[in-house]
Amino acid sequence: MHKHTGEKPFKCNICGYCFTTKSILRRHMRAHTNEKPFKCNSCDYCSNQIATLKRHIRKHTGEKPFKCNICDFCSNQIASLKRHMRKHTGEKPFKCNICDYCSIQMVSLKTHMHKHTDEKPFKCNICDYRCKQMRNLKKHMRTHTREKLFKCNICDYCTIDMRYLKVHMRRHTCEKPFKCNVCDYCSNQMTNLKSHMHKHIGEKPFKCNICDYCCATKSRLRRHMRTHTGNKPFKCNVCEYCSNQMETLKRHMHKHTGEKPFKCNVCDHCCITKWDLRRHMFTHTGEKPFKCNICDHRCNRMSSLKKHMLTHIDQKPF
Repeated sequence: MHKHTGEKPFKCNICGYCFTTKSILRRHMRAHTNEKPFKCNSCDYCSNQIATLKRHIRKHTGEKPFKCNICDFCSNQIASLKRHMRKHTGEKPFKCNICDYCSIQMVSLKTHMHKHTDEKPFKCNICDYRCKQMRNLKKHMRTHTREKLFKCNICDYCTIDMRYLKVHMRRHTCEKPFKCNVCDYCSNQMTNLKSHMHKHIGEKPFKCNICDYCCATKSRLRRHMRTHTGNKPFKCNVCEYCSNQMETLKRHMHKHTGEKPFKCNVCDHCCITKWDLRRHMFTHTGEKPFKCNICDHRCNRMSSLKKHMLTHIDQKPF
């Protein structure tokens, strides 16, 4: 009857919290005494509630008794099923009191609130890294442990992050879901599409703090910074060659292997680099993209244009 009347006659003598039944009070008292009488017979887990132990036991048995009546989802916890059902109903009961954000679960709302407070409660115990979400900290910790949990089932690729694996898999499937709404460009990564869009709007948001260089992508800025630092992290494992760009190292490696992967679709010519092929194609198309800014001379090679420019300053190249 206490449930109907709202009466809570059973009071905790430590914190003053009140309950409707003696059994709930007994369960509550274990939070103060740290008593955990319910023990798993498969591992060291123990709990202060029988219901919590039952949930734990399902991890060993693989039992998932709570099933969605709309889709194939099933879970070992009723709370997980309730959260899942909100995806079907569209219900988002957890609302931010600062902005319009709302979520199907409390944990997502708590994570969201860090955006307003700028709080970063999750700290790495090895370096100074801090973040707003536990999942980001777990991911970061793998950079210290070098643990790569996510493995490709087609090649030897493995990574610390499931998102990176998903992007990698698109290389095998040739899927390019991110499409430009201005031209025909499409990519297997959203970051590549965002970088591409800077070409249309002419925006170059990444600026060098040493010189006036600015560019459309962060990766290009990183590459540029190596020209200031002299850092050449990409090293050939055959000779002493090293480079500040991975693409340059890949081109260099073709010299050792003799591979010429870029083939002309008009004649039998093949080349080591994509740029060499593009330059070769000018011989078929007759295109001369390099123009003198003093006279009407045009040519199909930058080196030829440089030689030509010397004629204007009365110098001979040799």
